[in-house]
Amino acid sequence: MVYDWLRPGSPYGFTYPPFAGLVMSPMSVLPFGLVVVIAVVGTVLTTALLIYWFTGPLIARMGWPRWFALGIAICLAISFEPVRETITFGQVNTLLLTLVAGDMLFGVAKGRRWAGVGIGLATAIKLTPGIFIVYLLITRRWRDAATAAGTAAGATLVAGAIFPDETREFWTSALWDTNRVGVLSFLSNQSERGFLARLPIEQAESKVWLVCVLATLAFWAWRVRTAPADVAGGLALTGVVGCLISPVTWVHHCVYLIPALVRCVDAGLSGRDRKPLYLAGAAYLVMTSRVTWLWEKGPRPPLAIIGSNLYVYFSLALLIWTPIGTARSSDVKEPDKILT
Repeated sequence: MVYDWLRPGSPYGFTYPPFAGLVMSPMSVLPFGLVVVIAVVGTVLTTALLIYWFTGPLIARMGWPRWFALGIAICLAISFEPVRETITFGQVNTLLLTLVAGDMLFGVAKGRRWAGVGIGLATAIKLTPGIFIVYLLITRRWRDAATAAGTAAGATLVAGAIFPDETREFWTSALWDTNRVGVLSFLSNQSERGFLARLPIEQAESKVWLVCVLATLAFWAWRVRTAPADVAGGLALTGVVGCLISPVTWVHHCVYLIPALVRCVDAGLSGRDRKPLYLAGAAYLVMTSRVTWLWEKGPRPPLAIIGSNLYVYFSLALLIWTPIGTARSSDVKEPDKILT
């Protein structure tokens, strides 16, 4: 059983739902070297596609040389530490973000009948994209939310029928075993829970975390409800809040901050207020420099509470100041129209 396997010398094991195992099962018959090549190429291609979607309207509006500007943007995205870490650890973050973003931008925003399928599949592969189903409920997109939830449930049931023992093990044991994931206080955990785990409040930590999660969700819900038609803005803010409230947000999970960073750059270059541009620039530079890893092996007081939580602080800043309602959903063009 896949959930019985642990990395030698560690308590870490496979933590994804059984449907993820079903999707990844073809890799078990391929040579390891080929699997590595496929994973790296997949991450690079999906990152390029995401940047193509996110920056295309801005490039066209600014009148920049399109392929040159896109090439620069893709290089900047691949240099972003969460993307680099995704490549290093062979993760699926950009693949899942592509499923979610494609669904949001070209399904939900366009009112397609299939809207929600991509979000549902991403949720069945890894539970954290389920926050986008909550977004659909908050913005009263009942049909899309039902489609997403139904797709996630259907995929989970298919995996359950094929792997009944693994499914039982995941939902009754592996999912709740936090030791399989890693130490919450490890520096790479850049969620609110990771921030609190690094503070000397062990006994009250879980209660404080619950309060923080509820407050963060309430603020996020208020922001996205003020501009329900701005699906691109909703995608940006929901990606940020997902990173903040998850119990574990490793650095490579922070690829979900990319839509917010691009939204801030877009708003800063397109309007009179340059503050979002400055925020995005500062966040990108810090999150690409690896400066936070200076605090990996020691507290290095008195700046430890700052240096070891830089992703958390910038995520909170993006949640607060990423513009929403500044662009219509219709401003997001279809993939084949962005660069034509």
